[in-house]
Amino acid sequence: MKKLATLISAALLTSTVSVSAQAQDTMAIVLSTLNNPFFVTMKDGAEAKAKELGYELIVLDSQNDPSKELSNVEDLTIRGVKAILINPTDSDAVSNAIRIANRSNIPVLTLDRGASRGEVVSHIASDNVAGGEMAGKFIMEKVGEKAKVIQLEGIAGTSAARERGEGFMQSVDGSNMELLASQPADFDRTKGLNVMENLLAANPDVQAVFAQNDEMALGALRAVQASGKDVMIVGFDGTDDGIAAVNRGMLSATVAQQPELIGALGVEVASKVLKGEQVEASIPVPLKVITK
Repeated sequence: MKKLATLISAALLTSTVSVSAQAQDTMAIVLSTLNNPFFVTMKDGAEAKAKELGYELIVLDSQNDPSKELSNVEDLTIRGVKAILINPTDSDAVSNAIRIANRSNIPVLTLDRGASRGEVVSHIASDNVAGGEMAGKFIMEKVGEKAKVIQLEGIAGTSAARERGEGFMQSVDGSNMELLASQPADFDRTKGLNVMENLLAANPDVQAVFAQNDEMALGALRAVQASGKDVMIVGFDGTDDGIAAVNRGMLSATVAQQPELIGALGVEVASKVLKGEQVEASIPVPLKVITK
């Protein structure tokens, strides 16, 4: 019996050490939505890098709901993850979730979209302002300095929508382009279609559209095709669907981000933080305009 008790004790100790080691090697990525190919690619990049570096990666989907995002982070603090990568649903609302992680001394890194408040050790994202300006300059070069344009905006409250719009408006304000309308379609393909149908009816002389992501651009494309009009469309993100549409000559261009790299860098930087290394507070990921 004494020998059996010793074996059981040893087994329990081994199990405890194993669980402890596993928790030590666990980080998480909380994504605004997995119903968007851009964020699926970001997840894939994070998973591949986590596997390469020997970390277990927990993936959670906030379904574009700040309350779901908050409960996801609460769950992760209970599970004892060592670092959280978060792609916010909303730059303001995410602050509450970040503060919960802060109180548990779990380092937080933001991906693609920033946070208004809360302690974030590093923000990894494309230069969205520069990307929006690149889109505007491309339209001006192809259509002309007096191009009549429409903008489809992303989800209000996200840093990506705000910054892409800021960059685009810099190019509009610094030129003779005329902005006919600018309206949210929430980074969603179906909403992009519906909003664009209404804007086309109200602005029949539109010459070009800047959509703040490829999903909205593809929705706008369907509306333009149905109308029979000749309207240039420029998207943003460089998703597989967006690039395929560019290659087929359906979209004129997409400002390409590198979501896979953003996810991979998130894990890589989190690993450095956990090892006590210093990291940059902001890490930019290059952009480029993709055309046929």
